[in-house]
Amino acid sequence: MSSEILLRYLHFVSIFAIVSVVVAEHLLIKPQMSRKELKRMAIIDRIYGIAVVIVLIAGMSLWFSDIGKPVTFYSKNWIFHLKLTLFVIVGLFSIYPTVFFIKHRKGNPEESVTVPKIIVWCLRIELLLLFIMPLLAGLMAKGVGFFGA
Repeated sequence: MSSEILLRYLHFVSIFAIVSVVVAEHLLIKPQMSRKELKRMAIIDRIYGIAVVIVLIAGMSLWFSDIGKPVTFYSKNWIFHLKLTLFVIVGLFSIYPTVFFIKHRKGNPEESVTVPKIIVWCLRIELLLLFIMPLLAGLMAKGVGFFGA
């Protein structure tokens, strides 16, 4: 198996994991949650973190190596830069829920904690942005947005 295929596979599987985790968190989040449930959310969120690291490593390897497409294919494409920007924004929106889950997971497992509505909105915005990114990837694969010579 070639390095490019392996990297693309890791990249795609990790993207699926990221989307799956955010969907799971959105489905599991409630206005009131026990610390036991928040601990479970923190564990689920850890999978998100691992998947993000793999996406970044695989993506950067594909971008900056001579394994697949040339560096200019990505570097000189405004859609690619938009996709990267959305990825960073998704990451920023994920910080508050992650910190909340980690901060409130310890204590009496049956104790109830009020979950701020902003966490639900952070998850929804993450999902919206994540579902825009495949469209951008498809456009980019067709050469749309390339401004190089």
